[in-house]
Amino acid sequence: MIDLLRGLGERYLNLGYSTPFLSIGSSFMYTSLSAAKAAVLAAGDEIRTDGLPFQISPIVFIFTGSGNVARGALEVFRLLPHTFISPSQLSQLEDTISKEQLDSSALGSKCRKRSFRVYGCVVTAEHMVEPNDSTKAFDKENYYAHPERYHPVFHIKIAPYASVIVNCMYWERRYPCLLTNEQLRELIIAQTKANTRGTNNGLVGIADITCDIGGSIEFVNQTTTSEKPFYRYDPLLNVYSDNLNGSGVFVLATDNLPTELAKEATKHFGDALLPFLPNMVHSASLSELLHPIQLACIAHKGKLTSLYEYIERMRLSNSRESLSETNGKREFTYKTMVSLDGHLFDQSLINEALDVIEKAGGRFRIASCELGQTVDATSHAELEVMAWSEEALCNIVDQLASVAHRSEQRMTKNNVSNGSISESFQLETDAITKGTSDGQASNGVLIIGAGRMCEPAVNYLSYHGIGVIVASFYMEDAKKATRGIPNTVAVQLDVTNAAQLSSLVSKVSVVISLLPPDFHVLVAKCCIESGRHLVTASYVSAEMSGLHDLATEANVSLLCEMGLDPGIDHMMAMKTIDAAHANGGQIVSFVSYCGGLPSPACADNPLGYKFSWNPAGALKAGRNAASWKEAGKLMHIPGDELFSSAIPLRLSKCPAFAFERLPNRDSLQYGDLYGISAEASTVFRGTLRYEGFSDIMNSLANLGYFNREPCALLQSSEGVDLRRPSYKALLRELISQLQKEKGLDDSGFFSTQISKLDPDLFLSIGCCKSQTSAQRVSSCMRHLGLDANEDIPAVCKSPFEALCARMEDKLTFGPEEQDMVLLHHEIEIKYGHGHCSEKHVATLLEFGDMGTVTKDPFQKNHSAMARTVGLPAAVGAELLLAGRINLRGVLRPLHPQIYAPVLEALQSSGINIKEHIDRV
Repeated sequence: MIDLLRGLGERYLNLGYSTPFLSIGSSFMYTSLSAAKAAVLAAGDEIRTDGLPFQISPIVFIFTGSGNVARGALEVFRLLPHTFISPSQLSQLEDTISKEQLDSSALGSKCRKRSFRVYGCVVTAEHMVEPNDSTKAFDKENYYAHPERYHPVFHIKIAPYASVIVNCMYWERRYPCLLTNEQLRELIIAQTKANTRGTNNGLVGIADITCDIGGSIEFVNQTTTSEKPFYRYDPLLNVYSDNLNGSGVFVLATDNLPTELAKEATKHFGDALLPFLPNMVHSASLSELLHPIQLACIAHKGKLTSLYEYIERMRLSNSRESLSETNGKREFTYKTMVSLDGHLFDQSLINEALDVIEKAGGRFRIASCELGQTVDATSHAELEVMAWSEEALCNIVDQLASVAHRSEQRMTKNNVSNGSISESFQLETDAITKGTSDGQASNGVLIIGAGRMCEPAVNYLSYHGIGVIVASFYMEDAKKATRGIPNTVAVQLDVTNAAQLSSLVSKVSVVISLLPPDFHVLVAKCCIESGRHLVTASYVSAEMSGLHDLATEANVSLLCEMGLDPGIDHMMAMKTIDAAHANGGQIVSFVSYCGGLPSPACADNPLGYKFSWNPAGALKAGRNAASWKEAGKLMHIPGDELFSSAIPLRLSKCPAFAFERLPNRDSLQYGDLYGISAEASTVFRGTLRYEGFSDIMNSLANLGYFNREPCALLQSSEGVDLRRPSYKALLRELISQLQKEKGLDDSGFFSTQISKLDPDLFLSIGCCKSQTSAQRVSSCMRHLGLDANEDIPAVCKSPFEALCARMEDKLTFGPEEQDMVLLHHEIEIKYGHGHCSEKHVATLLEFGDMGTVTKDPFQKNHSAMARTVGLPAAVGAELLLAGRINLRGVLRPLHPQIYAPVLEALQSSGINIKEHIDRV
C-alpha cells in the first residue's frame, strides 16, 4: 500500500498534478514500518491542510477482499484523512461532494474546488458478481460451489468510480475475472467520452497485492521488483511500458513485498514459529512433533512424509514413461479432465485421489494446481485422468467421486474422449513443432539461454514467421524473453540433463546457443547426434574446432562467431577483402576497432564506462597479452602492460568522440583466417574505450587492485566486533604495501592524504606519472567509493574481487540509459602497377533504445549490444532453416554464402554500416 501511494504521486505528476503523495517513498526506503507510516501521516497532514487538486478529486480507493491482506492495506490507508463509503454510494459520490461544498457557504472558493480527504470502499464477492438468474439473490456458498452460475459486474458497478483498485482477494481460475483487458478498454473509452470538464478523476492505477499473473486482473501479465515497482498498461493500444508517462493505468505487482519491510516480516514469522521451537528441539521422531509442525514437515529422514507423497507422483506424472505401459503395449487412449476442490493438501485428499487412479491401473497428469493461501482457503487441481478403455476410465471417475463424497469435497466430471494424450511439455511446444514425428525436425528454432541477447533474436525469428522455443534454467527468464511475442514458447531446461536437452533439440531444425561459451560444446555434440544445426555467437574454441569432422559426417553446420565481435566484424572484413581480391587487389593494411560503451550522455563517471554484466570478465580481458603486425614488424605487449600501451584515437568520420585504443589479444590469427597474412604488412585489431579509461585502470593496477590472490586482510573479520574490513581499510593496506616495497617513510603524511584522496598521494607512491593522471584516479576512486568506510562483502577475498564489487555497484546501466557499440574498419588496398591505393573505411555505430516507448510488439527496447549480437545469430538460424547455407562442419561467417545475406538482413533490420573509399 505504501508503494502504491508512491506510484500514485508519480503517476499524477506525469498527468500534470503535484500531490502530497510525491513525498512518500517505497517501503524499502524506510528503516522500519513506523518510519514508513510517519511518511504517510505527513502526506496526510498535507492533504488535510492544502487539499488535493479538484481535477483529480474525489480520489477513491477500492479494496477487494476482507482478509489479512486487505486489513494490512487498510491499516496504511487509514493514516490518510479519509471517509469510507459503501459500494452502493459510489455512483452518487460526486453529486454528494458537490452538494456539500455548495451548502458550505463558510468555505472560500479554494475549498470548494479542492478535496481534503480520500475515499475508501471495501468490496467483496457479492459486489463483484450477480446470479445469472435475475430472480435469485447472491448466495456466497452457492457462488463458491457453482461460480458458473454467476456473471461479473465489477467492471460495471464498481470500477467506473475507482481512482485506484487495491486487489487483495483470493482468486481461482474457475471464478470470473475482476477486470479483463476488454472491460478495462471499454471503461477507459467511456470515461474519456464522459470527461467534459478536462479532469483526470478516472481509474489511475492498480495494486495487485495478490500478484496473480494473468489472474483476476487479466492485464497483470508480469511481476515487478522493489527497484522498479511499476509499469504502465494502455488498454486502447494494448501496449505495456516501463515508464508512467502516457495514457493508460499504472500497475504495481511486486511479488516479494515482505522483503521491503524485512525487519517486521522476520519478526512476525519468528514470533509465529517461536512457540513451536522447544517441541521441535526435544522431539526425536515425527510423531512427537506438535500437529501444525507435523503438517508442515515435507520430508523426514530422507523421505517425503505421507502428506507430501503426491510430490513424487506429480513429478512422475509428467514423464513420458508414465503415460505408456511398456509391458503389454497398453495404450491409454481414453481421457477425462477431473476438477478437485477442497483441502487437497492439508487433509491428504490428493494422495487418496492418486491412490485410486494408480490402483485401477490408470495414469494421470496434473494439468493445473492452485493452492489456497490461508488455513481456511481451499485448493484447486485439474487432473487429466487416462485409461485404456472407456469402462476403466468411468470406473476410476466413480471411485474418485466416492473419495470426494467421503471427504465432503466437490468434484466435477468433464467429457470423456478417446485419442492420443500429450504430456504437458509436448502440449506447450506443440504450436512450434506440430507435424513432427520422431527423428523429423520442425521448421522451428530452439534458443538456449534467455539473457539480454535472446530477445532481439526471438523478435526477429517470430516476425519472420518462425516458431521459437526459448529454454532457460530459470523459467522466469524464458517467459520474459517470449512475453507478448506470437508463435513462441518458454520452457525450463537444465542443459546438463542429457535426456531433456536431446528431447528439446530433436523437436527443431536449428539450435541457437546463447549460453556461456563453456556449454557450447555440450550443445554441439547433442546437435550432431540429433542431426540439427547449431548457431553460437562465441569464439571457436579448440574443443569446438575438434568437432569439425564429426559435424561434417553428420551433415550438420556448427555456425559459430555470429555476434558483433566476433561476427559482424568478420563479415564487414571479408566483404571488402573478397571484393579486393576479385578485382586483383592486395591488402596492404588491415585495422579494426570495436567497443561496447555507454552512449556519451550516459558516460557520466570518471572511467567513461559501464557494465551490463559482471565486471570481472571485462577487467580480466584488460590483462591479456596482445600480438599484432605493424609495418611489417611483429609486436607484442605483455598482459600487465596492456593498459599502459593505450594511445588516443580520433576517427575522421566520428570526430565528436575522444577514444583510445588498446591492442586486442592475438591479431595475427586473423591474418590467417582472412587469407591476408602473406600480403598485409599491418594486421591490427583493437578495443575502443573513451580517453582516460586505460590511464585510470593502469593506476588502479599499480595500486594493487588487480591482484587476484587472496588478501590476508579480507580472509577474516577484524576488530572486537568481528566486522568486515572497510574499503578504506583495504586502500590503506594496499598503500602500506607499496610504501614497504619502495622504502617510503610514512610519518603520518600518507594517512592524511588517504583520508582526502589527495592526488599528490598517487604521485608520491609512483602509481601515476602525471598530475592529470593522479587527479583522474582520485576522482574515480571517490566515485567508486574505494575510500568508503563501508564493509567489503564477505565473498570478496582479494583486492580484485573488492574492485569488481564496487564497479558492479557503481558502474551499471540504469533502466533508461543507452549503450553504444562502434565497429570501425580501415582496410588499405593496393592494386596493380600504376594504380593508386585505396583505403576502404566501414563504420557501424549503434545506440541502444532503452527507455523509448514502442507500440510494435516486435520492436521491444533493447541495448545496442543485445541487437548486434542477437540479430546476426537469428539471421544465421533463418538461413540454415531455409537451406541457404550448404557448408557443413565448424563454420565462421567468412564465406559470401553466409556474410552477404546476413549483412543484407541486418541492414533491413536497421543496423546500418556506412562505407566510403579514400584515395591514398
